[in-house]
Amino acid sequence: MKLNLKPLKDQTIVITGASSGIGRATAREAARRGARLVLVSRNKEALEELTEDLKSQGAEAVSVVADVGNLDDHEKIVQTAMLAFGGFETWVNNAGVSIFGKLEDVAIEDQRQLFETNYWGVVYGSMAALKELRQRGGALINVGSELSDIAIPLQGAYCASKHAVKGFTDSLRMELEIEEAPVSVTLIKPGSIDTGFVQHAKNYLDVEPKLPPPVYSPQAVAEAILYAAEHPMRDIYVGGAARATAAFGQTLPGVADRVLGPRMHRAQRSRHPAEERQDALWHSGDPVEGGQSRHVCSSSLYTDFSTRWRNVACAGLGAAAALVFLSHCLPKASRRK
Repeated sequence: MKLNLKPLKDQTIVITGASSGIGRATAREAARRGARLVLVSRNKEALEELTEDLKSQGAEAVSVVADVGNLDDHEKIVQTAMLAFGGFETWVNNAGVSIFGKLEDVAIEDQRQLFETNYWGVVYGSMAALKELRQRGGALINVGSELSDIAIPLQGAYCASKHAVKGFTDSLRMELEIEEAPVSVTLIKPGSIDTGFVQHAKNYLDVEPKLPPPVYSPQAVAEAILYAAEHPMRDIYVGGAARATAAFGQTLPGVADRVLGPRMHRAQRSRHPAEERQDALWHSGDPVEGGQSRHVCSSSLYTDFSTRWRNVACAGLGAAAALVFLSHCLPKASRRK
């Protein structure tokens, strides 16, 4: 069967981690464009609220309360999609969580639990999705990170899980290409995104963590995900800063360690003492669409170059656009230093 991705209005899309952040933004944008939705989250109340809200606006949507770290729950997701819409054309593995702290301070059981969601959730979801996608064709979209390509301090377990997701996704893509399966496999690599990422993370630091700038809107990631649902793409970086950071680490790894290590250590530590929090590592977190960042980039010119304009823009133009946009996106105070 030849790969042929349908327009969004003709698709059913499964989205995990749909009750908050990137998943929530993607669900809203997909509904606006006419897609049918199967929304997945551990948070029953937030999930049902979102589903009913979208349905009140004319969208076709169903919800599935499930934990992506549980293998059996993925069969429930598939069956719900089959009963409600006869199947699906796109599956988005988006659910994820992080931990802030030095690796030697983070409990092993917490690191294992992070992998249950971030890595095994992607593996289970991909295997469940492929049983359907092999038959009808479609897109498998895994949400990784700029940290799929480079590591930073204080989020070691998260970096490791996203490196694992990249390795799994790349290997799976090659295997499907060899067998000529009609499935597009895309890895989305966002930079810092204005979601509940920090609020949902477990914190081992003595201060409240924060995201290093520049910070992008979750809408920018939603746009990239939905673009990949209609157009076969290998990777999509969300944010010129994400691409630049990854390229720096890949090209000059030793220099990147010495430069980015101290900088990222400082950039993730706020001046506020650590507070008691209800993180989302072991249980569902409260729904959050936006974080607490003051300066948020609403879109990414680099991402537009690498997707919609990729056939007319050379790599040099894309890199130049990323640098120009990054200079405008950073807070003025940061640029003066």
